[in-house]
Formats: sequence, C-alpha cells, structure tokens
Amino acid sequence: MDKKNFAFDKVNFILLAIGMLVVIVGFLLMSGSGSTETHYDPDIFSVRRIKVAPVVCLFGFVFMIYAIVRRPKDKDADDKKEG
Repeated sequence: MDKKNFAFDKVNFILLAIGMLVVIVGFLLMSGSGSTETHYDPDIFSVRRIKVAPVVCLFGFVFMIYAIVRRPKDKDADDKKEG
C-alpha cells in the first residue's frame, strides 16, 4: 500500500501520543482525596487542582489538535525540487 494514502505519518502519531500523555498527567494532577460528609479536606481547592492541572490538560488538548492538523511533508515534492 502506498504511503500517500495515509493522512498521518510517524511524527503525527508520536505527537498525538505525547499530547495524550500530557492530558493524562493533567488528570492525575487533578486527582486526590476528596471531602466526605464527616471530614472536610481543604486540599480540593489547592492551586495544583484548580489552576495547574486544567492548564496542563488544555495544553495537552491543544497539542493533540496540532498533531491532527499537522500535514506530513511530501517527500516526492522535495525530490522534484532538488532534481
């Protein structure tokens, strides 16, 4: 099968994987113990959970959008320019 039929190349998949890992790290930063009916945990309002983690997730999603939109470089066009 010809490689021209694929919309993504190897770099696109690598960028998608990196973006997905960044999103997972963001969700892990948001996680933690919560408050119960008998015990109030003020850590649910920490800067890490409220500000840092959502920004990390947003960056990961934007990075994944870039990985999807990125157009692979056409090797045949580069060869024609040289020759």
